[in-house]
Amino acid sequence: MNTSRPFIRVVAGIVLDKQGRCLLSSRPEGKPYAGYWEFAGGKVEAGESELAALQREFEEELGIRIETARPWLTKIHDYEHARVYLRFWRVEAESWSGNIQAREGQQWSWQRPGGFTVSPMLPANGDLLAALAVPTQLAGRLKTGFYGENAMGGYRVVPFALAEPQHANVLIGEPELRARGKMPAAQSVWVVIDKAEQWPLVQDADVAVWQVQNREAAEAVCGMLDSGVALPLVVLAEPKLAATYRSRWLAGGAHAVIADDETEYV
Repeated sequence: MNTSRPFIRVVAGIVLDKQGRCLLSSRPEGKPYAGYWEFAGGKVEAGESELAALQREFEEELGIRIETARPWLTKIHDYEHARVYLRFWRVEAESWSGNIQAREGQQWSWQRPGGFTVSPMLPANGDLLAALAVPTQLAGRLKTGFYGENAMGGYRVVPFALAEPQHANVLIGEPELRARGKMPAAQSVWVVIDKAEQWPLVQDADVAVWQVQNREAAEAVCGMLDSGVALPLVVLAEPKLAATYRSRWLAGGAHAVIADDETEYV
């Protein structure tokens, strides 16, 4: 491995509107993958914070002002010329202002997660598009599953033991998954863990659910988020811990937080 490659930090923004749609733009002529659709963003300059870079890039490219944003997923790509650390930030509908302008001659479009109509998309965006379909407001329990809504309508996750062919999203505990030796056949697989040691074992999942029942586990979630997570992390926590840590977890990049008083595992 070439250890002399530079380390480049890049930010991209998931800008949402009041209908839950996300903003995509095409790459302008003269850039690699010209005409492909992506989430806007760019390189973090020396001495610049990630949020400041996000704000600058959206002002330069699309003419809108980002007031606040929160980190979401982190991807690391190794190239021959550099190692790229790419952080995606979520920008809610009330957190940006201005009128969108195609300042680089690009196209732009509002798209519904789970129902994208523009193409071609950048190849690396496939996992992101699927992750965006996962609701950020969820309810339910491990033994019965979770439910919520996204821009396409109702969304349900069913325990693997109860799943039927029509169920697209299934929930399974990491020990059971390890015993099976392979992922269930489903559109998305949510894997439940309860300790940091299991985190490396679930990176092929579509969503990780971290069950938190004490402060040690709550702090472990904070540490994992500080390092950056590559897949949506849903925190399922005992109610008092959920109330105490919810803001911190979400600010660190958790996809959703669910308060739960059950102790059994899937």
